[in-house]
Amino acid sequence: MKRKIVKIDQEKCTGCGACITACHEGALKLVNGKAELVSDSYCDGLGACLPDCPADAITIEEREADEFNEEAVKKHLASISNPLPEKLACGCPGSQVRTIIQQGKSQLGHWPCQIKLVPVNAPFLDNADLLVAADCTAYAYANIHNDFMQDKVTLIGCPKLDNYDYTEKFTEIFKTHSLKSITVLRMKVPCCGGLVKAVEQALENSGQAIPRRVVIVGTDGSIMEEC
Repeated sequence: MKRKIVKIDQEKCTGCGACITACHEGALKLVNGKAELVSDSYCDGLGACLPDCPADAITIEEREADEFNEEAVKKHLASISNPLPEKLACGCPGSQVRTIIQQGKSQLGHWPCQIKLVPVNAPFLDNADLLVAADCTAYAYANIHNDFMQDKVTLIGCPKLDNYDYTEKFTEIFKTHSLKSITVLRMKVPCCGGLVKAVEQALENSGQAIPRRVVIVGTDGSIMEEC
């Protein structure tokens, strides 16, 4: 049948993933860093994902496509949120494993999260409490999701390994979005100082008065200092 359905311009798509979280039917997924339609039957053609795309890579076209199937969507969504079988190959009950996974739920609600990859105009940055975290903090501090990432937009990076000055990007982000706060989570190692320096310089360059705090994590996982 001929009907309206989303079309993704692969040249424009940045792979930010904003459209995926905006789609209530789970019709989109990232493939090799680009958004793609999982199945025609999962897309209702209403275009709820369009406003969330910062690159204007999504449009609505009219073409031959499978009919929207609400029952198939329900099964698809169930398979995403409940991917484990009732009994695993090891003999463990799937329901028990699912409970453990749910208790340790990720607080990352957007994609991408690498500072280098996040588009400056990404909509998830609007009015956000921003967490700028050094890569290693996620491994050194075990409860980072609940203690720092919850209810925040998390951007991660390593000023040493990335070999990239974040100052310009942070400046544009601070100018473009009305951030509510900035938390910098860094390790107690010299190279992490570059992360704090970039944020402070960007705040000065942007002229924005955004509340900021710095939390330092020791190599043993302890919180050593806050300022």
